[in-house]
Amino acid sequence: MKNPYAGKYVEDLLPLIKACSQQLGELLSKKAMEALGVTGDEVEGYGKGALVGIDGEIEHGSAIIHTLTFGNPFRSLCGNAETLLPSAEKRGAAGSSLDLAIKHKMDAKIRSHYMTFETRIPDAPRNDKIVIAAVVTTSGRAQPRIGSLHKGLEGVFPS
Repeated sequence: MKNPYAGKYVEDLLPLIKACSQQLGELLSKKAMEALGVTGDEVEGYGKGALVGIDGEIEHGSAIIHTLTFGNPFRSLCGNAETLLPSAEKRGAAGSSLDLAIKHKMDAKIRSHYMTFETRIPDAPRNDKIVIAAVVTTSGRAQPRIGSLHKGLEGVFPS
């Protein structure tokens, strides 16, 4: 998407949030589920991210994705999910990768769903653009064995 604030400092980012956060939260969650061929009830994990072109600031991408305006419709469409969407945001040139953090949609303590999804668009973001990305999963990692944080802190801290 076009970054209206590329190349300049703008104190108030609320107009950017109002212009696109809700629409992107809805659109990207729907597109991610369509790409996977699942409904919101089938989604188990999710994440989001922003990659800002080099004429912009990380804050521009963060303004779009770090709001309830973005997150609430995303969670609602993903089967009334409860956890905050994990995120990644950075600034980079065209072709930069973005590793989207993923967690379980209902319980952030389920470690089997702690993973990342790498995404990259060879010619994006252009200097004055922002890439906003979303990921959904229907399971955690393959063959998880480290347990859940609900079992206490076993294995988290050395003896």
